[in-house]
Amino acid sequence: MEKRSLSIAGHRTSIALEPQFWAALETMASQSGQTMAALIRSIDESRETTNLSSAARLAVLAWYQGQMERTKTAD
Repeated sequence: MEKRSLSIAGHRTSIALEPQFWAALETMASQSGQTMAALIRSIDESRETTNLSSAARLAVLAWYQGQMERTKTAD
């Protein structure tokens, strides 16, 4: 687990995720032209779970599922 601290909506918070999830979030942020903080803020604002770490993992899963769907349609 890797713990990172950042500011969301004016308050500091920490998120603990596996390094692979942080790498995926960095890719997502880069491809969408966002900072990591902006991406996490977006995940925080749209989450349906009380746990931000879980919401981040689900966002990564949804993103990769979308990537797979786009690849299938392109073939």
